Amino acid sequence: MADSETVNDRTPLLERKESIGSLDSCDKLALRALENDDIQIKAIIDPENAKYGITNIIDVTEESDCMSPVEGNLPETPEPSDIVCIFTVAFDTRAGNIIEWYLPCDCNVEGIEFRAMASGSHRVQTDFIYFKRGKLFGLACFENMRVDNATERGARMKSVGVLALSYTSLHFHMNFLRKQVRLLLENPGSYSEMEEYYENHKGSYPTFDAFPDHSDTVSTKLWNNITPLMKITHPAGCFSQFLNFFGERIFVLWKLSLLKKRIIFFSPPPIGVVCYRVYCTISLTAHHNSEIGHVSAEPFFYVNIADLDHLGTEKVYVACTTEKIFQSKTSLFDLYVDNQNFISDTPVIQKLMSTSFSDRKKYEDLCSLQSQFSSIQGDVYVDSNETWFMRYFMNLNDKLFRKLLDVSRSDDKQWTIEHMLAVGLDPVNDRTFVMELADTYGIDIVPPADALCCSP
Repeated sequence: MADSETVNDRTPLLERKESIGSLDSCDKLALRALENDDIQIKAIIDPENAKYGITNIIDVTEESDCMSPVEGNLPETPEPSDIVCIFTVAFDTRAGNIIEWYLPCDCNVEGIEFRAMASGSHRVQTDFIYFKRGKLFGLACFENMRVDNATERGARMKSVGVLALSYTSLHFHMNFLRKQVRLLLENPGSYSEMEEYYENHKGSYPTFDAFPDHSDTVSTKLWNNITPLMKITHPAGCFSQFLNFFGERIFVLWKLSLLKKRIIFFSPPPIGVVCYRVYCTISLTAHHNSEIGHVSAEPFFYVNIADLDHLGTEKVYVACTTEKIFQSKTSLFDLYVDNQNFISDTPVIQKLMSTSFSDRKKYEDLCSLQSQFSSIQGDVYVDSNETWFMRYFMNLNDKLFRKLLDVSRSDDKQWTIEHMLAVGLDPVNDRTFVMELADTYGIDIVPPADALCCSP
């Protein structure tokens, strides 16, 4: 059994425990939607993990004070030591994307040149890209610099990136990667700063002979033991952008995520902000109910045509791409999102793509909560880390799953209109969703005799 202890979180999302005020110091109006949803960050210290220096694995428990706005300046955040590999990818006019340099030298980086530089990147000047490589996650910063050089056809393009065990701390390296790609464009071959950065930020992890895309059973089991259970860090501001971009249809993504559907976002470059949409979609399924277990899909982030066969074997995922060909591969996804257009050939998914009155009401509540937090100014720290967003959906999911489980334990197991209203669902338009949800998680409920909540 793993031991646990309260730790100071190293992310911008949740402030250090000693900086958190009590519930009495919170903005009561802003937090009324978060009642009974107080959480605490704990680190799970497991002997297997400790062997590799992995002690920042996070679980979410219901034991702490409310996460209130913090007065004064933000506490300094220690830089993470989580890098498995650091690398440079370049575009060569004759060979295409190539791996130019990487550390450590025993890391298998095959194929990373196509993940770290998105298809169509030559049309933008700068970009950043999240991706998955085997059991690892990567972040790379791309830049396209004009040069007066016939050999390079007037443009020099590079990406500088890192690989880590978890995607949730990668944004800490963003500033260094952006500066470094510019340095390498202006001074090709200058890797000394990258070498130093790797030595200062590398983690002590097993290599499993260079992190293959498809691990054997033994290594997969060990990876599962040392992979973070849950981290809810993110680059500040991405949830607000997500909410503003999709509006009330964020609740369509919420429903389909809870139903473990395969979702792919399409957008031409730049792809960085679309990678954030993948992360935000994954975050919509957070909850505390141990009986339900792990809900969210693992994010694939950026994928390209080289990933088609692998995606065909996945039962649930969330990813993004710059390649329009994915839209024609309808067997690979349940929902295809082209910017703000939702596309699906599956009849059940098509029914769920329409928003209900309840969705619009929840969206208004969420916008009100966003407005209340963002209006805090002066000497009080504005909650740009968006704790309110994560906790809103945790509270929503907890209430929904708790009610479903309570009904399943009742004598008649009858799911009624009153139950629908109690969890914020539309009694008519959300009937397909709630029955699909019960079926997905094996929750035994009976729809009313008039079939109001039955799928047609």
